[in-house]
Amino acid sequence: MLTRFIDYIAKNHLLNPEDKILLAVSGGIDSMVLLNLFTKTGFEIGIAHCNFQLRGLESDEDEGFVSKVATTHTIPYFSKKFDTAEYAGDLGISIQMAARELRYLWFEEVRLAKKYDFIALAHNKNDVIETFFINVSRGTGIKGLTGIRNKQNKIIRPLLFATRREIEEYCSENKIQYREDSSNISTKYSRNKIRHHIIPEFEELNPGFYRTMYETIERLSEAEKIYAKAIEEKRKEVVKENREKVLIDIAKLKNLHPSATYLFEFLKPYQFPRQIIPGIINALKGIPGKQFLSPTHRLIKDREHLIITEISIEEPKRFYIDDSTTSLAHPLSLLLKKMDWTPDSVFSTSPNIACLDIEKLNFPLMLRKWQKGDYFQPLGMDNIKKISDYFVDKKSSLPEKENTWILFSGAKIVWIIGQRLDDRFKITENTEVILQIEYKP
Repeated sequence: MLTRFIDYIAKNHLLNPEDKILLAVSGGIDSMVLLNLFTKTGFEIGIAHCNFQLRGLESDEDEGFVSKVATTHTIPYFSKKFDTAEYAGDLGISIQMAARELRYLWFEEVRLAKKYDFIALAHNKNDVIETFFINVSRGTGIKGLTGIRNKQNKIIRPLLFATRREIEEYCSENKIQYREDSSNISTKYSRNKIRHHIIPEFEELNPGFYRTMYETIERLSEAEKIYAKAIEEKRKEVVKENREKVLIDIAKLKNLHPSATYLFEFLKPYQFPRQIIPGIINALKGIPGKQFLSPTHRLIKDREHLIITEISIEEPKRFYIDDSTTSLAHPLSLLLKKMDWTPDSVFSTSPNIACLDIEKLNFPLMLRKWQKGDYFQPLGMDNIKKISDYFVDKKSSLPEKENTWILFSGAKIVWIIGQRLDDRFKITENTEVILQIEYKP
């Protein structure tokens, strides 16, 4: 087992000899075997133990057991108690999901604080197969059929080469002490139902079930890599991303088949669920403006693109500019300069520069985002116009509208920043002093 353990780490490039590893040790048989193997390899290790306080005295005894083992072997030891049930209730998630979130977040905190390179978990081959069936039962894509990765970011799983039976045999041969988790027997958890009832039925059909199933999952994993590469190639053709938004070319998306599958993969990083995809596909034929939400992002069907932006929870803000201001860095970059007007003065026609009659302005000027109901008198026009109608004429997308800043003098709009001046504040032959404001996007 030790030779296979070392070979597995080397073959899969899980660690370098100088790496420090934080072991997640519950006290159960898998994690105690993992600890035993690491103590024989020469790696610098530490132990992290989570007490989820779900099994009363038994949980505390597990913690005491692992603490004693760490002391006996003079291994750095870290532990934490969690109110898992309260956390699950507050977030409305299952106990298993709550425990998973709590432990992964805390492991990473310890890793960073104590300068460990990786976190080692004791998953084995059986866990891979059980996870496969859990994902199948809940519904999954091809990635969900590939089991558990042996390395993912700072998480490694160096026991994935071994079955649970092999781990039990090694534990017995080496007289390794461990704690038995009573919850492993309960079939109220999906994993235990699969472990104790479903998989034994498959083993009756095929005595070599674990071996053949693991080989099948490995083949699916290889197929998933090919699939992911193909998706990424199409993503580069169809999806354009910058700091503010993501654009998906609708015409190019329609030419992909099956377009729903491609779209689902393109939207994965933005947490859009599969169930929402048919609605987005149907919206491609409709008028612009249809919106779809994920927990973190919003997708808007525009004329030529699907526009994805991050959902902002900021309250509307206002910023003020007094008559002595010469520059503004936030929320926009503005340069302000006063100049005397002469008949020979020449001014830029750039939409990013506003030249205003300073006598018509009431300071402080106010800067805020566009809001419904705003109106102005566009430069060169005699009538007022709703800014919403102005946006329609310009064919502005919803994100463009929402990111438009307006400069006010009192209750009157002076300038739609970077776009259009209000006629009421323009320079005339009677102007004496000009306020020039330059917007630097």
